Amino acid sequence: MIISIASGKGGTGKTTVAVNLALSLSNVQLLDCDVEEPNAHIFLKPEIEDVKSADVLMPEVNNDLCDYCGKCASACEYNAIVVLPTQVMVFPELCHGCGLCRMVCPRDAISEEPREIGVIKRGRSGNNVELVYGLLNIGEGMATPLIDQVKEHADPGKTVIIDAPPGTACPVIAAVSGSDYCILVTEPTPFGLYDLKLIVEVLKVLKIPSGVIINKAGIGDKNVYNYCEEEGIPILLEIPYDKKIAEYYSEGLPFVNVIPAWKTRFAGMIDEIGGEL
Repeated sequence: MIISIASGKGGTGKTTVAVNLALSLSNVQLLDCDVEEPNAHIFLKPEIEDVKSADVLMPEVNNDLCDYCGKCASACEYNAIVVLPTQVMVFPELCHGCGLCRMVCPRDAISEEPREIGVIKRGRSGNNVELVYGLLNIGEGMATPLIDQVKEHADPGKTVIIDAPPGTACPVIAAVSGSDYCILVTEPTPFGLYDLKLIVEVLKVLKIPSGVIINKAGIGDKNVYNYCEEEGIPILLEIPYDKKIAEYYSEGLPFVNVIPAWKTRFAGMIDEIGGEL
């Protein structure tokens, strides 16, 4: 199965769940698609086996061939090209690398050259978890192309866990698309409920089945529970608001390695999801 871990906001515990879930399973691969700030490796401490550049194709204009007709700029949906009387300006931060400008150029004056937007690192934590994560270059405006390239490393022979970025924007949709199931991590607070509602609506559009893990259970009210009951969303697991778990987290220790009983709970949750699917 491909299981994505998402939430409508940051700080709810997606990476906590993703890392501890991965450590509770066998034959598992974790893809950290929060490429703007990946941190699963902080907890898993993998031995990095491979690092490769992640590139996108950018237009390169040959001024000797260009007659400045402006067709490339008119075709670009993202305003990444501006044609002046004697100059063509390309804005890499806006370009999506779709190649349309090259296709519409009547003089074949546009070629495509690779531009690095980040790196992809692959490693292994112990004998159990294979970790693949992307690291977006500082200043890059679009995470989606790098997320797509990280997902290309998904191993169909393993249980794949995807740690998605926070929020409900394009990077999240890119990360969770194609998942068999999405685990939503929330907290029993007004902020947690508000953002949970947003990501639930996204998953309805994507037609991805989902369930909820409530992190820091016990600190708030019952509104999250009531909402899940109204929407028919199963509550898969509750992680209590526990000082010891918080201490382990602050030390970079996955709590399933310290409290082994949680491995059984996470593994049992995946068995239930598999049975439901």
